[in-house]
Amino acid sequence: MGANIYKNKKPLLLFLIPAFAFMVVYLYYPFFMNILNSFQNIAGMGEASKGLNSPWYSNYVEMFTDPNMRTAIVNTLIMMVVTLIGQVGIALILALLVDNIRHAQKFFRVVYFFPIIISATALGLLFNLIFLYKTGMINQVLQSLGASELTNWKDEAHALVTMMLPVMWQYVGFYFIIIVTGLNNISNDLYEAASIDGASRWQRVRYLSIPLIHNVLCTCAVLAITGALKVFDLPWVMFPKGMPLDKTWMTGTYMYYQIMNRNNTDYSAAIAVLIAVLGIVISRIVNVVFKEKDY
Repeated sequence: MGANIYKNKKPLLLFLIPAFAFMVVYLYYPFFMNILNSFQNIAGMGEASKGLNSPWYSNYVEMFTDPNMRTAIVNTLIMMVVTLIGQVGIALILALLVDNIRHAQKFFRVVYFFPIIISATALGLLFNLIFLYKTGMINQVLQSLGASELTNWKDEAHALVTMMLPVMWQYVGFYFIIIVTGLNNISNDLYEAASIDGASRWQRVRYLSIPLIHNVLCTCAVLAITGALKVFDLPWVMFPKGMPLDKTWMTGTYMYYQIMNRNNTDYSAAIAVLIAVLGIVISRIVNVVFKEKDY
């Protein structure tokens, strides 16, 4: 009987059409219109196009000669490495530690997952207070420990690290939950058999746990690296308009700045196209590098 349920395809189409129409109106149409807008001369958001640029590819020429855009791309690539090592790496270590304890597992799951439920705007304001020059928590702690000079955590030398640390901290819990779920799906019989064979706890982690969650780690890596392209809220709250000295631009924040602060709609559309292309190319590379395995 179960094999005959889907012989009549008409009810399936009836349910698929509304979802497809929603995607066409709110995803595919804006996406293709954005590509078209990147070749046109649009003075400001909501204004009509004045025709094609002269030449039509001028926004893309400007984008590849814009020093701030180069900074944004470099920072975004650095963010990808930070998210892969800092988020997925730390999440893996925490998940392995929590999976190997008998008590308070639920407590640690809640504690590590908690940052992900907090608004990114609230976190940005919180870390702004932590990194304040004179009255920030870090400088107060350093003063209490005998530091003679205060550190400006938002100057050119520290700005990039100051911006990326909160982003890394916020999403560790997200990947922690995914990896812990993967570890819980490993049968205890495998661990018991390994223990009988004389395997130490480290050997069980190295030769059982990590290989058996290989596909889970691949999924986390893809999500982390492609997600770095879309990072916006925390960097913008902490460093609006790329301050200081335009060293903290990300592709998302620079695109937003162009359209909201400079009314450069067509240029921001070109940046959005670049972000989409980078996302497709990088996700493809990541899928090849972190190839899932069949067990």
